[in-house]
Amino acid sequence: MFLKKLNLIIKGFCIGSADVIPGVSGSTIAFILGIYPKLINAIKSFDSKWLSMIFSLNFKGVLQRPDFNFLIPLGLGILSAIFFFTRIIPLPILVRTHSEIIYGLFFGLVLGSIILFLYRLGTNLISKYFIFLLFGLFFGVYFISLTPSSTPDDNWFIFICGIVAISAMLLPGVSGSFVLLMMKKYAYILNAIGHIELYIIVPFIFGVITGLIVFSRLISYILKYFYQQTILFMTGLLIASLYVIWPFQNRFYEIIQNKEIMTSSRPQIPELLSEQVFYSITMMIFGLLIVIILSRFSRESVTI
Repeated sequence: MFLKKLNLIIKGFCIGSADVIPGVSGSTIAFILGIYPKLINAIKSFDSKWLSMIFSLNFKGVLQRPDFNFLIPLGLGILSAIFFFTRIIPLPILVRTHSEIIYGLFFGLVLGSIILFLYRLGTNLISKYFIFLLFGLFFGVYFISLTPSSTPDDNWFIFICGIVAISAMLLPGVSGSFVLLMMKKYAYILNAIGHIELYIIVPFIFGVITGLIVFSRLISYILKYFYQQTILFMTGLLIASLYVIWPFQNRFYEIIQNKEIMTSSRPQIPELLSEQVFYSITMMIFGLLIVIILSRFSRESVTI
């Protein structure tokens, strides 16, 4: 039991580490680690039946219905990673100063997971449902090619931002912060949180809750009835995300809330095999090896 909890804490730590990296989705790592379907179902368990248990003071049911044995250690790992990589080892700063090395690791992780999922599906299933892989790829490419546009500051739009951002975060390969940047609301909402402006925070939180309730059920449904097609679609998203996390890029930053935030990037091919390039390629290979090791030893890895 202890080893199982420790395993979940470590996986949560990996997910939290990804959430700290600009452009990298924690759902991607959950997908790679094989706990994505279970995570979606655990989120889905916070439903109307659970709320009725709260109002009827059925505390036993309140504690038993959601999978807290899964969520608590996973959440501890996520919070530990966010604290560790923002307070002890400032990963956002390392991403800025050693971006090729950090992104090299995540590129290897994602590339390895793509290869793993395609291998498990096999050529027969891939050829049968190839259209879903293409659809995921095209959706991902379209999403990352979007450019920011002027958007309103009305409460109804902030509510929609919350829905869209959390829904994006639940999809592997898609970053919620990137969605807010595209909707021209990243700095606006970050500033509201920093200054505790409740008239902005409240509609955003309600949007997040609504997105969690609706989108987690949608994903759970399609995973249940269209599992292989969904895996191919999400693999397509992961393939598209390689463009964003390719280590060698011209990255552009803006000062938001007195912090340097990456707002856009443009991939490039390194000209020389420098020491930095060598380290980045080494981290790519290391990421690939991690996926192979996890797929061998994780009992909860994705089965297709």
